[in-house]
Amino acid sequence: MEDIMEVHIATDHAGMELSAHLVSHLRGLGYQLIDHGPQEYDAADDYPAFCIRAAQAVVAARAAGKNALGIVLGGSGNGEQIAANKVSGTRAALAWNLDTAVLAREHNDANVVALGGRQHSLEEATSIVEAFLKTGFSGDERHARRISKIAHYELTREILD
Repeated sequence: MEDIMEVHIATDHAGMELSAHLVSHLRGLGYQLIDHGPQEYDAADDYPAFCIRAAQAVVAARAAGKNALGIVLGGSGNGEQIAANKVSGTRAALAWNLDTAVLAREHNDANVVALGGRQHSLEEATSIVEAFLKTGFSGDERHARRISKIAHYELTREILD
């Protein structure tokens, strides 16, 4: 890779097996992985703090000019996506197949992908994550315009038509 991508990953207990697999696999592909936890299995853990920290790190890294994306994992990926999206500047997308992963990047310039560890085999989840990480934003005017309207609302709470 020309510009080594920083990948921030977080999970809860339901995604720990997938997280461990992705950390190892993606490091083997040359990505720089930063694990935001948890470090130990706890069936009663709560995902919000882990996912919010990962999203904050992605936003900060990108603001510093780094090539960075994030991955948040849980049983379904839904709550993890919601938590990550509470961080200003985060566009987290729940991906459940290759198309949703690719479109999240191409059309929405998503910077965090959410997956359900209980929804996919390791192989399928790995393919989805790889597709997300390898895909760039299309830059099409209509997509940039829409993202700009979302960012405007996020900053001002004013809706642009």
